[in-house]
Amino acid sequence: MIKLIRKITQEEAWNMRHKVMWPDKPFDYIKVNGDDTAIHYGLFRDNKLISVISLFLSDKEAQFRKFATLEEEQGKGFGSQLLNYTLEQARLFGAERVWCNARSNKNTFYQKFGLKETASRFTKGGKDYVIMEVFF
Repeated sequence: MIKLIRKITQEEAWNMRHKVMWPDKPFDYIKVNGDDTAIHYGLFRDNKLISVISLFLSDKEAQFRKFATLEEEQGKGFGSQLLNYTLEQARLFGAERVWCNARSNKNTFYQKFGLKETASRFTKGGKDYVIMEVFF
């Protein structure tokens, strides 16, 4: 099994986002402002894209968004590898703070990577979110 993490196009990220996160919504629902300047990473196994994440850089901060792994590949460590890689890339780009809008039911996953919950919470598309962050 060959695993590879590399930059991908926003179109590749969009396809995975739609398939995994919001398959019942129109395709444009998964696009976000800034996608054209974000860095999109994908984890491939045997040349098949199985996990994506997008990194948005701003001054000394970075936000990762739209983190999605194929359902049948979840729980196998692929997303963890991709998130570790992305956090390291953010640090190398000079980010002192990295944050995300985490689905509330996934907060324990992000805690394993040093992210901590903030007091900021919101609901979008019927799902509850909490802003989580880590400082370098």
